[in-house]
Amino acid sequence: MAKNYEALAKTILQDVGGRDNVNSVAHCTTRLRFKLKDIKKANDDDLKDTDGVVTVVKAAGQYQVVIGNEVADVYEAVLKEGKLAGGGEVPDDYGEDDDTRFIDKAIALISGIFQDILGPLSAGGIIKGLVVMCAAFGWLSTTSGAYQILYAIGDSIFYFLPIFLGVTTARRFRMNQFIGLAIGAVLTYPSIVAFTTSKTVLGALFKGTAFASEIHTSFFGIPVVTMNYTSTVLPVIAAVWFGSVIEHWANRWVPTVIKTFIVPVVTMVITLPVTLIVIGPITTWVGDAIGATMSAVYGFSPIFAGIVMGAVWQVLVIFGVHWGIVAVTTADLATLGYDPILGLTCMVCYAQIGVVLAIIRQTKDQNLKKNAIGAFFSGLFGVTEPSIYGVTLPRKVPFILSCIGGAVSGGIIGAFGSRLYMLPSMGIFAIPAYANPKGMDTMQMIGVVVAGVIAFIVGFALQILFGKKYVDQEYNEKQAKKAELVDQEVVKGTKLVSPLDGTVMPLAEVKDEVFSSGAMGQGVAVEPTNGLLRAPADGKMVMTFATGHAVGMKSNDGAEILIHIGMDTVNLQGKGFETLVQKGQEVKAGDPLVKFDIDAIKEAGYTVTTPIVITNSKEYGQVRQVAFGEVKTGDKILDLEPLEEDQLDQDVAAQAQLS
Repeated sequence: MAKNYEALAKTILQDVGGRDNVNSVAHCTTRLRFKLKDIKKANDDDLKDTDGVVTVVKAAGQYQVVIGNEVADVYEAVLKEGKLAGGGEVPDDYGEDDDTRFIDKAIALISGIFQDILGPLSAGGIIKGLVVMCAAFGWLSTTSGAYQILYAIGDSIFYFLPIFLGVTTARRFRMNQFIGLAIGAVLTYPSIVAFTTSKTVLGALFKGTAFASEIHTSFFGIPVVTMNYTSTVLPVIAAVWFGSVIEHWANRWVPTVIKTFIVPVVTMVITLPVTLIVIGPITTWVGDAIGATMSAVYGFSPIFAGIVMGAVWQVLVIFGVHWGIVAVTTADLATLGYDPILGLTCMVCYAQIGVVLAIIRQTKDQNLKKNAIGAFFSGLFGVTEPSIYGVTLPRKVPFILSCIGGAVSGGIIGAFGSRLYMLPSMGIFAIPAYANPKGMDTMQMIGVVVAGVIAFIVGFALQILFGKKYVDQEYNEKQAKKAELVDQEVVKGTKLVSPLDGTVMPLAEVKDEVFSSGAMGQGVAVEPTNGLLRAPADGKMVMTFATGHAVGMKSNDGAEILIHIGMDTVNLQGKGFETLVQKGQEVKAGDPLVKFDIDAIKEAGYTVTTPIVITNSKEYGQVRQVAFGEVKTGDKILDLEPLEEDQLDQDVAAQAQLS
């Protein structure tokens, strides 16, 4: 990732259509999330090819530029470069002429509400989970001051979640954020919460059902169905939306000189009673219904539910809808005390990075390898967007394999009956969220760990067995196109063909300094897939070895060619090699020279990477690689351009001076 964030920010702004095309910009853990006036003005291809950008995604009504772990730095640079105030928002025209579908708007809304507090939520989940684990193992007494203080630190954001969501929701509905905060504060106010445990019961609704609710008080004679709104999500979101409507209405008629205090008064006096009487109960019942449905699915078959959720979770991430599950999870935690659904997905990330690790081993594309290594370490901590968008999804089959591994992890978690008892963090830090505060269930915790380990192994194994041919497919195609262009431009001269089936790589990538430095001469290397070395040109054998690990020949055009099978393979003393030609023998391009046993050589601890070096490279104007990626025996791999006449004259003069 480029460290010149200013330059990267300038490029991004240019390729999203310029600063004037930006309605707003925000960021999550890995992505810049733009709302653009005209998405057609964005240049997808140029952005995807930009150093520092993983990929581009269009989802949830947003134009998302995936950056990775350094997104916060890039975000700040974008704000500075584009002179975007207010966190990148454009308050006057945001949302105008917006033809985004309703479902996309809803997804973007939920995602945006939780984005802003993701860090504190994750921190609270980690702290709360660790404290519960310490108590379960007897390391902390639940009556000790240390336990109570630490538990409060971890639990406070969940208990007072409506206050936090009041602020973030108000921001999304373009409402005074402090009025949104006040709405959340009223919903968690101690006397409001105390109504739910009052011994005074004025009546009840839906007796004998999952929606049974008691009436403990009234508002000017209107019955109020009292609910405990601490740790809830839907009530405050709906209340703030309603409040934003009231506020915007009040702003239109309240005189400017008194707006500062009259508008908040009107908004709160209308919004909060309506919330407590109507909005709160209805949204709570909706949450109850969702929780009951989810519980029914889980109750039918935890294993089946785990397989389904594990398989589709990353698809939900791609389209940005996974945050919608967080709202359901939070509702379940508030109503049931646990969540059986989101908990099925928390180890999916390890299936993804298992596939990524296999790709790191398989790819010959150094840029892909660099990006995959960074994505792997992000994935260890549950942030899989770099892995998905930058590594597996563009290659399709590896992504499907990671989904299969995710399904396995979900099925295992379901089989162990592991449930979340608090909102989880990501990756390994999600494990404490499975600790039951009412009594540690060791098997639930073991199930989660087992699921993560097996998901990683399954993802890795599936990619090794079935995914290799899809890793460098696009890379090989691009390299082949480059080779075609090169072929059109090179001067006719000596041409060498591949002596092996395999993958061509630059000589500089060979893990031996003698060859990679060019000290022996220029050329290429081949990672062979078969064990038969053939002649790369017509000529005469000038060197053979009893050990069979190398041969030398001189082409009829004068090229002196050294072919060395593997690194340090001379130490094998001929084991696994059979030389098929003799020194002085005339050969044609394609004639067999050496047989070698790839498996035996690798089992002995040696590589079979084979350099093809032009040892008299200085006699040529240029030794040019013209093949990239996978090649077959007989495919042209090198063009040796003769010296230009002026170069030749200079060399002759230099030799004359030396003599």
